[in-house]
Amino acid sequence: MPIKLSLAAATCTLIALAAPGPAAALDGDRVLVARGRYLAQTAGCNDCHTPGYASAEGRVPEALWLTGDPLGWSGPWGTTYATNLRLYMRDHSEASWLRTARSFKPRPPMPWFNVHAMDERDLRALYHYIRHLGPAGTPAPAYVPPGQAPAGPVVKFPG
Repeated sequence: MPIKLSLAAATCTLIALAAPGPAAALDGDRVLVARGRYLAQTAGCNDCHTPGYASAEGRVPEALWLTGDPLGWSGPWGTTYATNLRLYMRDHSEASWLRTARSFKPRPPMPWFNVHAMDERDLRALYHYIRHLGPAGTPAPAYVPPGQAPAGPVVKFPG
């Protein structure tokens, strides 16, 4: 009997070691977070959604990344502001983000069509990266309809 118990215990130990556990999940999360960071940096997310990013040539502390920007974008649609994505993602599950990313059409100059073109892996990676950063900053200023003057600085589009 002792031999059978030892073999059973050894078998269970081998199965447990071979099965993906929390460490494997963490490795998968790290891969998604790293991919999301890369995308935020190269797909232009920071250009609008991180204050001062473009003018600082990307040299903005990562702690400020994707916290929105008070710089307005003004055109025939009114004046819009880059959303604080870190607060925005706090209110989304991964599934709700994927649904939103496939169907949303925010006002200009947000290139929503580029988000629609991303594959699911990249959308998931952005979600995980932004959630990894955690909520920070304040909400972006509210949309200003056409014909009303925005309170702060704006980039004006012709039209």
